[in-house]
Amino acid sequence: MAGLSLKCGDCGASLRSVQEAQDHAELTSHSNFSESTEAVLNLVCATCDKPCRSKTESDLHTKRTGHSEFTDKTAEAAEPISLEVPKATPMDANEPAADASTSTRPEEMVAPEVDKKILEELEAMGFPTARATRALHYSGNAGLEAAVNWVVEHENDPDIDEMPMVPVNSNAEASKPSLTPEEVKQKAQELRERARKKKEEEEKTAEREREKERIRIGKELLEAKRIEEENERKRLMALRKAEKEEEKRAREKIRQKLEEDKAERRRKLGLPPEDPATVKPSAPVVEEKKSMLPVRPATKQEQMRECLRSLKQNHKDDDAKVKRAFQTLLTYVGNVAKNPGEEKFRKIRLNNQTFQDRVGSLEGGIRFLELCGFEKIESEEFFFLARDKVDMAVLNSAGSELTSAINNPFFGVL
Repeated sequence: MAGLSLKCGDCGASLRSVQEAQDHAELTSHSNFSESTEAVLNLVCATCDKPCRSKTESDLHTKRTGHSEFTDKTAEAAEPISLEVPKATPMDANEPAADASTSTRPEEMVAPEVDKKILEELEAMGFPTARATRALHYSGNAGLEAAVNWVVEHENDPDIDEMPMVPVNSNAEASKPSLTPEEVKQKAQELRERARKKKEEEEKTAEREREKERIRIGKELLEAKRIEEENERKRLMALRKAEKEEEKRAREKIRQKLEEDKAERRRKLGLPPEDPATVKPSAPVVEEKKSMLPVRPATKQEQMRECLRSLKQNHKDDDAKVKRAFQTLLTYVGNVAKNPGEEKFRKIRLNNQTFQDRVGSLEGGIRFLELCGFEKIESEEFFFLARDKVDMAVLNSAGSELTSAINNPFFGVL
């Protein structure tokens, strides 16, 4: 099988042609070359089509441009290597000979001399010989870091992979750094400072974006918390208002009962009834004012409250039974509110003994469930709440009324 590349036995560099091997030998004095069936790596950037001949070169390209996808076209670009030495182009026979007295011999151009040790290190990193030589030449042989920085800054130059040529007479001068040590040090410092500033700017930009995201998320969380607290505050205010109204009605009934008991005792003692003029007409005045107001139909929540009050008054001698009925109703309502899609929570068997003992046999229990939306079905054997008739507002009101009835000691008194 024909070889696909030439491999330097001294440093391991892979070369594509005899010309590259000759250039490599001139620069490094390496002479141990052999054919290799391993093709030179050819990674092509999927974004900008830039070819890279090593993993190190592709990593530098990614770091500089952010392009991270590469297509391995090593197999496509692999061709059998020709071992023929390229011949010099002969002069055109038709060109007239130059007059020795009026023309001068053109200067011979050769590859510049560079630091061979650094060149070998660059080639070991995967950089082509021509690119490594160009980087060392134009960075003044200042060192490995300066050469790599030059490659990163000039990787998009069209002639970056062309071998630089200098006149043979200036080769001795070219082998020396084109900059003084102080200038080289200053240049390297400038490059490092530039890279540091660029990195700091990128980090600041990323930090600003992260801070903006944190602020946005914080605002959304605060808004959600505010809405939740506002809803909770409204619910507590409505609950307290209902409790106060219930307490007010209970106190008024107690006061009326005391007045009736007082009148009954005076009657039994043979005392004349009190003069109505001396009795504070608080209750009649209230009733008179109420009678002047337009009559409005009772809301469903008021009907629920009256239903629970009636249930407690009808069984006022058995507080435990009343409380158990309220808690059972609260369980039914809570299960439907938490699981509206579960049919088992929306269906109650009327002849269930537990249901009859706790709710069904108590006057007002069935009526309360009907106000919540339950209906009798299947020959009145079941109490059922259809899924499309589940009203969360009604269920929440029912839960509030039941909670108030359980916790308010004045609820339903008299």
